[in-house]
Amino acid sequence: METKKTGTTTVGIKARDGVVLAADTQASLDHMVETLNIRKIVPITDRIAITTAGSVGDVQALARMLEAEARYYQFTWNRPMSTKAMANLLSNILNENKWFPYLVQIIIGGYVDEPTLANLDALGGLVFDDYTATGSGSPFAIAVLEDGFKKDMSVEEAKELAVRAVRTAGKRDVYTGDRKVQVVVITKDGMKEEFVEFKE
Repeated sequence: METKKTGTTTVGIKARDGVVLAADTQASLDHMVETLNIRKIVPITDRIAITTAGSVGDVQALARMLEAEARYYQFTWNRPMSTKAMANLLSNILNENKWFPYLVQIIIGGYVDEPTLANLDALGGLVFDDYTATGSGSPFAIAVLEDGFKKDMSVEEAKELAVRAVRTAGKRDVYTGDRKVQVVVITKDGMKEEFVEFKE
């Protein structure tokens, strides 16, 4: 069976007072652009979100699972699940299914007790980090993040760097869009989403 190539670029940055997630909004299938207006950052709670790279159906199924687990945790313990706990839960889910894996690369970011950012591969490999990138454009994006990241960045600085990383990837990776970037900022005050558009 012939496979169709798809791609994307998503990035995450842990700032001093929050977490910034960013992604392009182009959905591609082989040589065709299907849409320029897809959301690739999915809220799980009001304080935690994941980015999507890989099989859309797999990510959607995992998002529903995590949302249900977060609600159950809140109901049982009367407190929100931390980002670290949710990342470990997701790692376990992915690892349990490694013989028939979810075809995903996921960044999870949130601010429950503190800003937390992690990257997960399809087999459940889990790395907590200050910045990360996934998807077909990640080699280009990670170079920009590596060059521009500094400890204790402000949320605004992290947002500018995240948008630049995604846009740079979009200029070199044919499967990543560079016209619009979805940005989600999570701080102690909650989650905010915006779209940064470029005319050229």
